Amino acid sequence: MKILAYGLNYAPELTGIGKYSSELCEWLAARGHTVEVVTAHPYYPNWVLAEGYDNRSYQHEIRNLVKVRRCPLYLPRVVPSGKRGRIMSHASFAISSVPKLLASVRQLQPDVLLAVTPSFLIAPMALAVSRMFGTPSWLHIQDFELDAAFELGMLAGNNLRRAATSLEAVILRRFDRISTISPRMMDRLHSKGAPPGSTVKFRNWVDTDAISPANRMTGFRKQLGLSDRHIVALYAGSIAAKQGIESLAEAAAELQTKAPEVVFVFCGAGALLKHLVKIAAPLSNVKFLDLQPDERMRELLATADIHLIPQRAQVSDLMLPSKLAPILASGRPAVAMAYPGTQLAAEIEGAGIAVPPSDRQALSDAILKLARDPGLRMRMGEQARTLACARWHKEAILSEFEANLIEVASRRRKNG
Repeated sequence: MKILAYGLNYAPELTGIGKYSSELCEWLAARGHTVEVVTAHPYYPNWVLAEGYDNRSYQHEIRNLVKVRRCPLYLPRVVPSGKRGRIMSHASFAISSVPKLLASVRQLQPDVLLAVTPSFLIAPMALAVSRMFGTPSWLHIQDFELDAAFELGMLAGNNLRRAATSLEAVILRRFDRISTISPRMMDRLHSKGAPPGSTVKFRNWVDTDAISPANRMTGFRKQLGLSDRHIVALYAGSIAAKQGIESLAEAAAELQTKAPEVVFVFCGAGALLKHLVKIAAPLSNVKFLDLQPDERMRELLATADIHLIPQRAQVSDLMLPSKLAPILASGRPAVAMAYPGTQLAAEIEGAGIAVPPSDRQALSDAILKLARDPGLRMRMGEQARTLACARWHKEAILSEFEANLIEVASRRRKNG
């Protein structure tokens, strides 16, 4: 089978969509499929061009059997925290990628064109090209970025929202197959007009062999000057508006004197990193680490006694944190900012504590409860590992996705 993947983010980006897109493509290539990718030069989450790439030109490379076509994009000088810089960046890739997308379809003649959003700005072109060449089209939605942008105030106006939502619905109805990553997000797809017969749940995943419970006394503890008496509350991932990460700094301030053994460790990058560093500067119980490569991920996650999953209430069920599966696989409990009944709260049931978003006191109390009860941490950590193996197993999820791809690709062969 020949597969052309099209999306903004790809390896060597370490977090978020790029990580999952590249793992998917490399897994398919290792299975013997021919896989090509049209993507941007790597920049996320720092919004800085990765070393070795030239944003003034197109570049080609082979990464683990996958041919990758890189396209230029606009990168603002300042990490964007609002709408303008992000929209311009996403739009620039949507425009610059058109020649490479057309060239790839002509040369490869793929059995399936798989578009990954965000950015949704690529969806119209993916659909148009698939129709032009008679290629089955698949849209995979990692988060509902339009809804999130309006809920977080990055976009505003009822007329604009109605127009954007209407256009989104028209596009969704025209893809041959649409997938997203959670049951609640599947419900939202259907509410937007996507035909139930064309939708597929396609979770993110974790390699439960690569990420597994390990000794908490890691090299990172030594690097940070922490001993076995310290209880590490770890946040690892992108530091951006949808996380509501300021609540974690508020909880750290609350626990600084009440529970000095609890140390908050932030490992990540993103639009709000400088802001987080600034507000945490007076706190003696906060430490920072740079983003870590995959080969140190097991060690990083094992450093935690408690994992932290912040999320703003406005984006509940518009996305599911990509860090969730590795957290569960690490066999540590989580404290998540999620209302009862949301997908995130359901996913950590028995494996952590869900607290209302932006409720500093509830967040502090949950962290303190786990910090003071090693037996509870152990029981919840064991349940987390069980859930990871049952719901998030990489081979099972990707094998099912492959079967769906083959089914969609068969339409081209029948029509050809």
